[in-house]
Amino acid sequence: MIEFLQKLIQIQSISPKDEGCFDLIEERLNKLNFKCERINYLNVENLYATYGDKGKIFCFLGHTDVVPTGPEDHWTHPPFSGHIEGDVMYGRGTADMKASIAAFIESLEEFMDSKPDLNYRIAVLLTSNEEGDAADGFIDKIVDDMIEKDEKIDLCLVGEPTSYKKIGDSIRIGRRGSLGGSLKIIGKQGHIAYPENVVNPIFSASDVIVKLKNTVWDNGNAIFQPTSFQISNIHSGTGAKNIVPGELDMFFNFRYSTESTHEKLMSEFESILKELNVEYEIDWKLSGLPYLTKEDNLKDVVVESILNITGYSPDLNAKGGTSDGRFIAKMGTEIVELGPLNETIHQIDEHVKISEIELLQKIYTNILNNLNQKLA
Repeated sequence: MIEFLQKLIQIQSISPKDEGCFDLIEERLNKLNFKCERINYLNVENLYATYGDKGKIFCFLGHTDVVPTGPEDHWTHPPFSGHIEGDVMYGRGTADMKASIAAFIESLEEFMDSKPDLNYRIAVLLTSNEEGDAADGFIDKIVDDMIEKDEKIDLCLVGEPTSYKKIGDSIRIGRRGSLGGSLKIIGKQGHIAYPENVVNPIFSASDVIVKLKNTVWDNGNAIFQPTSFQISNIHSGTGAKNIVPGELDMFFNFRYSTESTHEKLMSEFESILKELNVEYEIDWKLSGLPYLTKEDNLKDVVVESILNITGYSPDLNAKGGTSDGRFIAKMGTEIVELGPLNETIHQIDEHVKISEIELLQKIYTNILNNLNQKLA
């Protein structure tokens, strides 16, 4: 498993390119008699592998693409080396999320080697563009095609890095929605010495920002954190020191709970702009709806497996960013996310502990076995 993970890390699969990870994975799945299919859209590659012909579909969902490394000379070890030092493997994608893939493939081999009387179908769905822009079509498009064919993934385990201090101490049973926007605040350009002849959009933006920062959008609930609002970028100015600019551009994002809807947030946001008499233009982008798994079948199995292997029970929550689970949720699928520690994801010197990945693999194997009893 560790050698396989090293090989995956040594492939520079920066989103949206797989660059050969699927070849290595498919080779192992073929030996287990999985039916493997490459489903590609535009510049995005996807691998969908299935085994069995009866019962509900249990799917492992993941991605082989990684984010850029940042300055490589800042890394302790080359980011695509898979360098091992003691119990630690360094490399871009170790935690997010090639270790999960390696652990699950190993779990499949161990499970299938026991020659189980399988009561469900197993699927593996991997994409090369989870970290990039979903607009090019990947999991979302595959799900739409499956729905059109009246096919359904019943249970889905997502290998995203959900753990905090130790493997399995936290699992996701939902995710917040993501609503972004590009706001243009329109003023009136003019000479900086004649304030009576200008409308400064930077001043207008400052009033807007204070109001938005102090707004309580909702209070969340037992599973979801309160909806948060953040600004990621602001740009204004002509480049000249004596000119008041005519407009300001602001990029922002809501991560919202099930206590809000994207329609409600859009309405409240624009109401604030109108209340402050701001002239504006706005483009909205809904990246994902919130989802929550209410059924207990997969949840119970995952919690039980973590307890069996580690001796402790996980926290069930909907923290973190978005994941591809938001696309699968359209099917009414039971979704649980469980993976490595998320402490170093997207950082310089991203790494995982080998002992923790071995523990994760044992949990995955236990999940496969427990599902067979649950779905009998």
